[in-house]
Amino acid sequence: MPEPIKVLFVCVSNRGKSVMAEHLTPMVTDRISAASAGTSAKIGGRVNDLSAQVLAEVGADVAEHQPRQLADELMRAVDLVVVVGTAVVTPPEGVALEVWNTDEPSERGIDGIERMRLIRDDITNRIRTLADRLGR
Repeated sequence: MPEPIKVLFVCVSNRGKSVMAEHLTPMVTDRISAASAGTSAKIGGRVNDLSAQVLAEVGADVAEHQPRQLADELMRAVDLVVVVGTAVVTPPEGVALEVWNTDEPSERGIDGIERMRLIRDDITNRIRTLADRLGR
């Protein structure tokens, strides 16, 4: 079996969407090794409560997750950086980057737990698509 492709998922706080992507990835495929970081991570913070709740619904436990600040070294250590949402990321030269403009249900008046479930499901589908595209 080939080595997993290393992907770093990035959002603003590393408390929501990127955490979802990191912890949903092993549930979708074993051929992508996932990590996450935030462009403005609050060290010592915790995962957004609603994000943690919708991840728990599908069997992902994020209780031990600690937000991590994005750094060039993290981006250089992976095969692909995926921005999940609206974070602005300028990768070092030679680092592959793609941006997922994820579903934002609040723009349609959907908030709370239902909003987070829709975001979780959108990210899950995007991980599946990425794994298929990478031939993994």
